[in-house]
Amino acid sequence: MSRIEQLIEEIEEYIDGCKASPFSNNKILVNREELEELLVELRLRVPDEIKQYQRVISNQEAIMNDARTQADAMLQEAKSQTNEMVNEHEITQAAYSAANQIIDDANVQAQAILDAAVNDANNIRQGAIQYTDDALRGLQNIIAHSVEAAQSRFDAYINEMKQSFDRVTSNRSELYLPQQPQDAAGSAAGAGMETQSGGE
Repeated sequence: MSRIEQLIEEIEEYIDGCKASPFSNNKILVNREELEELLVELRLRVPDEIKQYQRVISNQEAIMNDARTQADAMLQEAKSQTNEMVNEHEITQAAYSAANQIIDDANVQAQAILDAAVNDANNIRQGAIQYTDDALRGLQNIIAHSVEAAQSRFDAYINEMKQSFDRVTSNRSELYLPQQPQDAAGSAAGAGMETQSGGE
């Protein structure tokens, strides 16, 4: 098992072990530092392993070249054997028949080698693609969980800000309530002084 697979399993186990968020069945509370440590290591590991599988995929060309080399060598050997037979014996129908049979057998074996090489290369490529896709799917799930956790924290922050805003608005409104009776009393006192002044 590669380190990426281990990290994905550790993250999944960590998420499964997190407590559920209050008032929510599909949200959890996570330790940000622990989750970020796992994510940082995962980000560092993914490019290296993807490069490794890309190198494996690129090796299919080397496999094909090796198969062609073996096939060419077999054909060359078959031609060499045919030439030796022609040189050592008279050109007869039997010699031609034997030579043609050797060449046919060499062609069949060469084609079998090429077919096996193509099949092996395709299997390696498909396995590498599947593994990479599984790793990226695991990473996609981790990112989705992270986004969901971030959204939960953002919603909580917005709710706290709204409550603070409401308290500030209420406090501002209360600032002016005690001044209204005082202004009224001051106006009445002023009216009384003007009346006394007029009476005098």
